[in-house]
Order: sequence, then C-alpha cells, then structure tokens
Amino acid sequence: MKNNQSNNTKLILVHPYIQKQGGSSNRLWSLAFISFLTLAFLLTLIYTRDSISISTTAATVTAASPPLSKAVVRALAHYASTSNSTEKMSYSDIKQISDALRQCSQSCNFLIFGLTHESLLWKALNSNGRTVFIDENRYYAAYFEEKHPEIEAYDVHYSTRLSEMPELIAAVKEQVRNECRPVQNLLFSECKLGLNDLPNQLYELDWDVILVDGPRGYWPEAPGRMAAIFTAAVLARSKKGGNPKTQVFVHDFNMKEDRVTSFEFLCKENMVKAKDMMAHFVLERTEGNPSHFCRHSLSSSSPSSA
Repeated sequence: MKNNQSNNTKLILVHPYIQKQGGSSNRLWSLAFISFLTLAFLLTLIYTRDSISISTTAATVTAASPPLSKAVVRALAHYASTSNSTEKMSYSDIKQISDALRQCSQSCNFLIFGLTHESLLWKALNSNGRTVFIDENRYYAAYFEEKHPEIEAYDVHYSTRLSEMPELIAAVKEQVRNECRPVQNLLFSECKLGLNDLPNQLYELDWDVILVDGPRGYWPEAPGRMAAIFTAAVLARSKKGGNPKTQVFVHDFNMKEDRVTSFEFLCKENMVKAKDMMAHFVLERTEGNPSHFCRHSLSSSSPSSA
C-alpha cells in the first residue's frame, strides 16, 4: 500500500508539472504569434510609407514637369498650320498664341471660345495649365470631349445675331454703369452681351490668356462674336489675383463686326499687334467701378489694323 501511495503521490506531483510545461508552451506560441503580427504590421507600415513617398514624388515631378521646348512648339505649330484643313490658322497666328502661353511663369489658365482645328494643339501647348473650351454646339462639345477625354469643353447658348451688332453695342453703352459694367461678376449680370450661363467655377478663375475664335459669325443670322469679346473684356478686367495682365486674342479680326466689337470693349489703346487674321490685346486688372471700357470712344469707322 505504501508503494501504491508513493506512486500515487508521485503522479500527483508530476501532474502539475505537466500543466506548467503546457502553460509555458502556450505562452511561447502566443508570444510568437504576437511577434509575427507586430512584424507584419511594421512591414506593412514601411511599405505603405514608401508607396506614399513614391506617389508624392511622382506627383511632384509631374506637377513640375518642364514646358515644351521651343523646337517642339515650332514643330506642332508647323504641322497644325500646314494641314489640309480649310479653316486652319496660319503659322504666324499660332505663334502669337504659343508665345503668350510660354510667358506664364508656371502654368496658364487658357480660355478659348470655339472648338476648332487647333483645339488639340492649344491643349498640348498648355500641357501644365488649365485649358477650357466654350462652344455654341452642345452636341459637338459632347462629342469632342468623348473622343478626347483630356479636353474640358462646355456649351453655351448665344442669343445674339450678327445683324443686331449696332443695337447690342448701343445697349451696352446705355447700361455701362449698371448691368454692363466693365468690372463685375457676369454670373449675376443681365447684360445682353454678357455670358452668364457658363459653369460657376469659370467666373472665379483668373484667366491668363483668352482666345476668341468662335462662335460662328459670317452671315446675318449667325450668333457673331460680340458676346464672346465682351465677356473676355469683362473677365480680364475683373481678375482677383494672379498676373494682373490678361492677353486676349481675336481671330478673324479682318471681319468688320469682330473688329468693331474689339475696339469697343478690348480697346485700341490695349492692342499690341494686328497681323494676318489675328489681333492681340493686353488688358490689365481694373480696380474700383469704372464707367467706361476705353479711354477714347471709337466708332465702327475705326481702322482695321495698327
């Protein structure tokens, strides 16, 4: 019996020892599992941080990518001006605009009235900036955006007629202290020549370069470019920040209506150059609430070029 008791005692003493060993093993496994999770977390954190760093660096490089070289610009302008399109611009006209875009310190806000043969060229020449197109044909604007997803285009309704140009200019002169002020937010304007149905954000941008190459204006019932020219004149004078100067180009300046409207609102004293079919004006941001567009009132008998 003593032997049995002794054996039983030994069994009783051994049993807790086995449990203790089992508990240590469990703790070791738990510690190993926690260590594994910690290591996995650290590796994930390091990988994520590196990925973010790489992405940030890539974004910085993209944002700071240099402008196109002069050789590339000349090549693009050359091929655009020598294409088979019957409505293409001349090399001289294109060069005036490309030179203006290159003057922007970093990137340009470039507004174009009209989707034309040169639209993709303008986007390429202003690759680091924002290029926005305004067209009177909503279907063509939608088609162009679908075909070229990189293009930002909006349609606008023109209620004007080319044959109404004298009456429309007279109406602006009558309302120059009110609805047709040279400095204002056109979004809230009821001026007959002011475009107030553009996307709201476009009225807040400070435009560096504006090109008027639309809408159509070659027959009496066509909308003409009076509203586009007037709107460009107001946007340039109403800038809030950025470069105080805006370069405005009017294509087809040989057309009497475009020439007269330009002299009324962009003003001859602001004209830098008129060559071939392009006129180049430089307008400055205007403070206060001026009651006139030009220092000297010009009639439709103004000369065609400088």
